[in-house]
Amino acid sequence: MRLTPSSLLPEWLRSYRPADLLPDLAAGAVVAVILAPQGMAYALLAGLPPIMGLYAATVPLLAYALAGSSRHLSVGPVAIVSLLVHVACSKVAHAGSASYVSAALQLALLTGVLQLLLGTVRAGFMVNFLSRAAIGGFTSAAALLISLSQFKNLLGISGDGGESALELAAGVVRNIGTLHLLTSVMGLAAICMLLLLQRFAPRFPAPLAAIVLGIPLTALLHLDQAGVRTVGDLPHGLPPLSLPPFAADQILTLLPAAVTIALIGYLESFAVAGLIADREKYPIYPNRELVGLGIANVAAAFFSGYPVTGGFSRTAVNHRAGARTGLAGMITATLIGIILLHFTHLFHYLPKTILAAIVIVAVAGLVEAAEARYLFRVKPSDGYTFVLTFLVTLGFGVEAGIVAGVIFSLLVFIWRSAHPHIAELGWLEEEGVFRNIRRYPHAVVPRGMLLVRVDASLYFANMAFVGDWLRATLAERADVRQIIFDLSGVNDMDAVALAALEVIIEGHGERGIVVAFAGMKGPVRDLAQRAGWQERYGNLISFLSLNQAVRQMSTEDMILAGLHSKERESETCSVPATRPTGSTNHGDPA
Repeated sequence: MRLTPSSLLPEWLRSYRPADLLPDLAAGAVVAVILAPQGMAYALLAGLPPIMGLYAATVPLLAYALAGSSRHLSVGPVAIVSLLVHVACSKVAHAGSASYVSAALQLALLTGVLQLLLGTVRAGFMVNFLSRAAIGGFTSAAALLISLSQFKNLLGISGDGGESALELAAGVVRNIGTLHLLTSVMGLAAICMLLLLQRFAPRFPAPLAAIVLGIPLTALLHLDQAGVRTVGDLPHGLPPLSLPPFAADQILTLLPAAVTIALIGYLESFAVAGLIADREKYPIYPNRELVGLGIANVAAAFFSGYPVTGGFSRTAVNHRAGARTGLAGMITATLIGIILLHFTHLFHYLPKTILAAIVIVAVAGLVEAAEARYLFRVKPSDGYTFVLTFLVTLGFGVEAGIVAGVIFSLLVFIWRSAHPHIAELGWLEEEGVFRNIRRYPHAVVPRGMLLVRVDASLYFANMAFVGDWLRATLAERADVRQIIFDLSGVNDMDAVALAALEVIIEGHGERGIVVAFAGMKGPVRDLAQRAGWQERYGNLISFLSLNQAVRQMSTEDMILAGLHSKERESETCSVPATRPTGSTNHGDPA
């Protein structure tokens, strides 16, 4: 494809319709009203000056609107990423210092470069290794950590906290004597107001209402002079150009957090963007989303922001407000820019306790107790992944939590693949099909036959389990003279599995038991032919279906009397047979 100036523009801009302008203007204004206070609140959560939250809500939004594929994703500061920024940058500098701000810029650059690289090499599939259970446990625990970290600003408490829930809670208890009563009352009142508005007027911009009430109240009553901490003076003007530092030792310290933010941020963004794209029936592209977010983070690094990603709640608001295209995001950025140019002085009397209240209410919905119950009901191993990630995140911090979640998810996957489901099959006369005798106790097992269905690809790690299952089953079936493997559920096989099956064939052959295979798929059949199975085992590996294998082998050995004639007529089998006294079976799908 030949690149032209127009082809570099996003699809929505190349085909923009005038009819979309008013809905985009309205949605952009609504999101700006929400993002302005949220941006400042999340910057405080990240340990950064509030103005950086506004900076991160301008140029990065413009960059994503031009580079991303979602028409509705609202990019900017979010709570989880802000917490990760605070944890990472606290390792290299004190929160609020110039070195800390430089570390945040460098972290944004690292995050952006990683996302750009992943998108460029089309590695968006990597986020599939972050299971939903692990992410749910992580975000639920992170929401509690965020809330605990905001108690300092909410209650006017002095002192520092920590990374774990225990350290944060201990910090609150240790410094409870410094609690400022007026600040606490104002913060708790703000939480109550936000929750009430969220409950009874969900479309009303509740954060803006809290700020509109809090600023004049503080200014008129001189509450800042009574000890209520305020945002103070904010710089005027558009985001200044910034040059992220290059320090090799600092890069090594920040890199794990950059990887975490890059993947978690992309996962959160793509989840909500994909949901809305499905509803609006337009495509989004995983790798282009990575590139779009990468460019947004690089823009944040060079325009005095900090790491950003798509916000779930803001994106939903953007969609509900009627946004049609990425122009809504550009309008949001423009309005934030106007605030930076002309209205930052209005935030001088904004109490930090109100910003803390906004953060706490915003993250309350991230605690997914219902998700945990659902996982335990549907798949207990996923429920345990959720709980483990949740507990590790609470006990040891966000980075340890996400690492533990990923590792445990991979271990569960490995265990499952090493213990495939295997079913012994029997014949259902009325339905004319073979089914798992554990699920269908009335299924008839052919005399002298063991029909085995493996429901997973076979490879070096699970062949020992297959062998153990076979030995245990044969120990209960002394009458078996033929074993037929139904491989219709096997999509792939490696050379080690092939060699292990050869050992099974030859070992049982020495005991007078014939082993055959039915329903081989093309790739598996090709592998068997390259290994010389056709020459060595002939028709025993060529059965197209289990029905065919049972019919021909029972006819040849006169095991199932009368079966052959009936099968000729109907291609199904009615099998005079005996039921085994017991059966070893792993799981119970059909």
